[in-house]
Amino acid sequence: MTLQAPLFNPHPTLLLCSETDDLGDLLPHFEQAAAELCPELNVALWSEREPSGGVKPESVVCLASWFAPLGLPASLSGLGLIASIGAGVEHVLRDPGLPAGLPITRIVDAAQTQGMVDFVLWAVLHYHRGIDRVQQQQAQHLWRMPVQHATARTHVGVMGLGTMGAEVALALAAHGFTVSGWSRTQRELNGVATWAGEAALERFLQPLDVVVSLLPLTPETRGLCNARWFDQLKPGAAFVNCGRGEQVVVSDLLEALRSGHLRGAVLDVFEHEPLPPDHDLWDEPRVVITPHMASSVSPELMARQIVASTAGVLAGRQPLNVVDPKRGY
Repeated sequence: MTLQAPLFNPHPTLLLCSETDDLGDLLPHFEQAAAELCPELNVALWSEREPSGGVKPESVVCLASWFAPLGLPASLSGLGLIASIGAGVEHVLRDPGLPAGLPITRIVDAAQTQGMVDFVLWAVLHYHRGIDRVQQQQAQHLWRMPVQHATARTHVGVMGLGTMGAEVALALAAHGFTVSGWSRTQRELNGVATWAGEAALERFLQPLDVVVSLLPLTPETRGLCNARWFDQLKPGAAFVNCGRGEQVVVSDLLEALRSGHLRGAVLDVFEHEPLPPDHDLWDEPRVVITPHMASSVSPELMARQIVASTAGVLAGRQPLNVVDPKRGY
């Protein structure tokens, strides 16, 4: 482990910050974690009126963030750590003015993986059991049972076989679905047919009834789900996106839906969150919109991981769960 130089700050502050979400409910959890793990650490809450949380900007040693204002990290001269309050860090990396070499961390939570398993299983069953068709019939006052099949008749593909994606794929296979997985590099999973690399993507997509994206946001995955990608799916397939909104070309998604090529989509993540109230996706009847709720981090665990990392930086230790900015995860 590479040790850092201890970060001297007589009044160290952890700043909770988001332009898109109210993080006020997290404040007590961070204050409790600081009291137990790093008593000298002050915790402050960002607001538009008080961008540094009412403390001196140079005292902020950790920015615990979810879509912090662009340019804010560069304005905090004492900053030693940026900590995402979620599993992803693309909202941090979008800032072109990030100080070079600054550690960036993410949250790792085993319970979050189970939450994702539950959500994806629900979304796949939504199409497998024909609930989407029942909802359409309800609007027409029709009583008609969709044809029911054994789970093995539904072929589900999972894109992204990291820790979370692998568990999702294994859980779907254990439920009886026929499951394939695709990733950047080759993975082996019991009961799951795995594919790797761009050259294998079309063959992976072609037989699927439901495709689930759990990919991280990288230069290679940005805009991946475009017209060509949707065309590679067989007619009547469904799409579930729990990866990142920036991976989907929305105009191409809407065209695939409106042409009837795509059966439907469950979308939990979007390029701009909250989804603007005038966005076309709200009024598309074949789309189920959920507000980035597929899986959430325990606030107690989140606070303790980030406070422990901050204490480590202050003492010259490597923080927990550091990401590689070039890879995006």
